[in-house]
Amino acid sequence: MKSGVVSPYYIDLSWLLSSPGDFGKIVDLVAQEIKRLKSRIRIDKLASIELKGALLLPSIAYKLRMPCIIVRKERKSYGVRGRITGGRIEDGDRFIFFDDVVTSGESKIEGVRPIEEAGGKIEAILVVVDREQGGKEELKRRGYRLVSVTRISEVIRILVERGKIRSGQAEEIFQYLRRC
Repeated sequence: MKSGVVSPYYIDLSWLLSSPGDFGKIVDLVAQEIKRLKSRIRIDKLASIELKGALLLPSIAYKLRMPCIIVRKERKSYGVRGRITGGRIEDGDRFIFFDDVVTSGESKIEGVRPIEEAGGKIEAILVVVDREQGGKEELKRRGYRLVSVTRISEVIRILVERGKIRSGQAEEIFQYLRRC
């Protein structure tokens, strides 16, 4: 994993690019969750960090007719040089920050920082999958609200029910999660 931690599983949502039907299902699920959030809190724009969240976010933004920005991991030395691309952040803009998964929450903190430094406010951090490794708790401790479409324990349970993984594999993952 990016953190150097060895995990018995890896979630790679970039495969959705080769599966338009599944891509559309994930976009629809995330869009529904954003609509639900928008019914309770003011959201002006969507944001994500490159790469995986940024692969999905423009389609989600299009579906919702909402502006979105992408936060680069680092500044470029040419063209649009800042870390924010795709639009401007106006002082007081309220955001949902989207990404594919959350593990420890650290990359989400790195991603929201430039938005906040530019005057934006993060209303919620939304991920497709919570790996249930402390990210939700860490983000809460730092004052952020994490919303996930699903949790890894739900994914594993469904994969076992559908015969996609063996129960022994599932137990290995659950043991790993208990140790985290």
